[in-house]
Amino acid sequence: MIEYGKQLGAQSKLGDSLGLIGDLGAGKTHFTKGFALGIQCKSQVTSPTFSLLHEYKGGSSCLYHFDLYRLESEMELIEIGWEDYLEIDGICIVEWADKFPEMMPENMKWLEFQVLDDDVRSIREVSTP
Repeated sequence: MIEYGKQLGAQSKLGDSLGLIGDLGAGKTHFTKGFALGIQCKSQVTSPTFSLLHEYKGGSSCLYHFDLYRLESEMELIEIGWEDYLEIDGICIVEWADKFPEMMPENMKWLEFQVLDDDVRSIREVSTP
């Protein structure tokens, strides 16, 4: 997960958005840790499940890491400033983005994470959920 995230991070550019789909424990946050390494971000990446958003500055761009798991409505997403983050320079990674697919940017790259076994995960790019 971390190595694949690192590869995608190294290829990313400002304005990119990634929607991460998958069950709890499927590797979404580990992928994001690797992605941060790929953009030379030295911050400690952790899950934003309770804070909803972590901002990581430094490296080649700002990384905005969202976790929408606890949100129940589009209005809650708007209230955390979602639309503002889509307009500023940086890269957005959104865990549980499939909860509100109509609120996601058109250029979003969707990645589906699956648990195949205790120590085995898969990631595949999908069209919109």
